Amino acid sequence: MHMKLGAIAALLAGLAIAIFVLLYIGIAPVLDAVTRVGWGGFAFICLFGLLPPMLSGFALHALLPGQAPWPVFPAARQLRDSASDILPFTQLGGVVISARAIILGGVKPPLAFAATIVDLTTEMISQIIFIALGLMLGFAQLRSSAAMSPYADGLILGTVLLVPGVIAFVVLQRRGSSLAQKLAGRFLPAAVSHTEAFSQALNEQYRHPLRLALSSTMHLMGWIVSGVWLWLVMRLIGAQIDVFSAIAIESLLAALRSATVFIPSAIGVQEAGYAALAPVFGMGPEVGLAVSLLKRARDVAVGVPVLLLWQIVEGKRAFGRQNGEPS
Repeated sequence: MHMKLGAIAALLAGLAIAIFVLLYIGIAPVLDAVTRVGWGGFAFICLFGLLPPMLSGFALHALLPGQAPWPVFPAARQLRDSASDILPFTQLGGVVISARAIILGGVKPPLAFAATIVDLTTEMISQIIFIALGLMLGFAQLRSSAAMSPYADGLILGTVLLVPGVIAFVVLQRRGSSLAQKLAGRFLPAAVSHTEAFSQALNEQYRHPLRLALSSTMHLMGWIVSGVWLWLVMRLIGAQIDVFSAIAIESLLAALRSATVFIPSAIGVQEAGYAALAPVFGMGPEVGLAVSLLKRARDVAVGVPVLLLWQIVEGKRAFGRQNGEPS
């Protein structure tokens, strides 16, 4: 109950921030920037936006080769992102649905839960590299910005401190996997009934370093493509920005979203983040806010059909169980 109240409070706070940012910048310039994209541009944004979750899906597939048809994994990742972006979950909430989708795709539950935990780890590793890359690409702009300069050193220190955090997370998983079991019990409740098998599957995952490296690489490619996506959106709006600056902005936004993972859909955080970072790279805050609104619109345009299809699949399975069909 306390967790639900906390999530509601975080959501309301985020909405308040988003509304304040919109009113502070002004609705008219933001809408003007949004309308420059056009319907054709928006369709392109939606299609290109499928690439990052697809690459992240391949990252999960790298951990489970031969366990299920490969389309299961990009679909599970898109489902995870859609649930996190649209439903009133925190960013970790979609992980549960993603694991469920992998199981329905034919992967045994303990292995699916273990791979999901390990996938979170490889994603964290790739995100650290992505944030470090973004800091290198945008460090000069951050230093020259009166608003962001005081935070530049803190961003570097925070990124460096993430490294021992990930190492400790992996070590705790390997030695006894008690932390991983607690995480699975919290975010993947069904794993509790498969504790021993889950531990064995988790340890087995870490016996394949090449798979781990491939998974991290695919995640990193997904992060970089998300920066390219941002560059394309800004160019469609009419902003003059190079692709490296766009990657820097997206990496810093990713760091901000990770730091506020408890806020459902990163509402308010995303809007304020883009609006604050756009001027650092020579654009108006209305461009940053317009990007955020287009991203939200893209999430809805893609996510709603994905979630509806998921409900249809689950509904058919539930109907089949009621009629005595195997689940």
